[in-house]
Amino acid sequence: MTLVETTLDAMFIGTSPERLIGDKAYDSDPLDEKLKSERSTALIAPHKENRKKAPTQDGRELRRYKRRWKVERLFAWLHNFRRLVVRYEYHADNFLGFVQLGCTVILLRNYF
Repeated sequence: MTLVETTLDAMFIGTSPERLIGDKAYDSDPLDEKLKSERSTALIAPHKENRKKAPTQDGRELRRYKRRWKVERLFAWLHNFRRLVVRYEYHADNFLGFVQLGCTVILLRNYF
């Protein structure tokens, strides 16, 4: 949670995202208010089990959180390629090419 603002400041695109989806560690009312007021970004994170304050999220926004597993599954599958995990490639263009090749292999293995 402490690196959210630093990460958003280091974005290479000009606009702030409409939504930020995080896990239970992102459940913070001050962070939610700060993102909403300064960046107009909605924070979507399920509440912690030991939350003392009243819930602020309803089920409609958390439906987006449930689809987050698709992205995490892709990253887990990409970790099967040692060349990507260790990052043997020095140049970013070559590394991007191997990431795209890995995504193509994953696509061919699982969907065709």
